Amino acid sequence: MPDTMEERACELAVYMIETGATVRAAAQHFGISKSTVHKDLSQRLPQYNKLLYEQVRQVLEVNKRERHIRGGMATQRKYKKA
Repeated sequence: MPDTMEERACELAVYMIETGATVRAAAQHFGISKSTVHKDLSQRLPQYNKLLYEQVRQVLEVNKRERHIRGGMATQRKYKKA
């Protein structure tokens, strides 16, 4: 895990841009909470690196548009197992 909040925010952003991961997946990958990931990306990153923030914001918007689909798929998998 990076030493400073700035490094952590940048690493999270790069990871999400490269993989298209959700906030939840990034939190699990780095072993931190979802709220920390969200705060790093939405509040801290714009102060440190505007360009990286603009790129990660696009990934977050895509994830936000697709979240209802993921929820439906998860429900479908849940009831197929039963």
